[in-house]
Amino acid sequence: MFNIGWSELLVIGIVALLVIGPKELPGALRTLGQWVTKVRRMASEFQNQFHEAMREAELAELKKEVDEMSAKAQSYARFDPVDDIRKDIENAAGPLPDLDAPTTVTAQSSTAEPAPAPAPVAEPVTPASPAPAPEAAEAAPIAPPVQAVEAEPAPGEGTVSGPPKPDAGRAA
Repeated sequence: MFNIGWSELLVIGIVALLVIGPKELPGALRTLGQWVTKVRRMASEFQNQFHEAMREAELAELKKEVDEMSAKAQSYARFDPVDDIRKDIENAAGPLPDLDAPTTVTAQSSTAEPAPAPAPVAEPVTPASPAPAPEAAEAAPIAPPVQAVEAEPAPGEGTVSGPPKPDAGRAA
């Protein structure tokens, strides 16, 4: 601690013997030893208290980390990706309608004439199927192929582009 070697210690002993004297030297060394013991004990107590405070600080820090981890684990236990996405969308675009609630449909009254029925659609022509194998030919007769016939629109019908336009000559 003080970096004192044997030669320096011998010099200190000789000076103490000359100053204190040979009769009182053993009592002085005993008192010096008691003081050194007290100083060491106090240093040891201070060091122990310091280490205990460090352990308490570490324990408090560890307890804080454990509490944070348990809170995070509880948040993972209540993981709801749909709710998270809904919250993100609401934050970006505003409130969303509730999709789970029943919806009501209201009928709108219209004064416009109903649209005419669409023109009939011709069925597609299917090519003739290949000749069946000889064994299958006896089991199922082949039906003649059906050809589609284009239906011509009736007079007055044609391409419908909307309700009839009012005459341009009539005054409103």
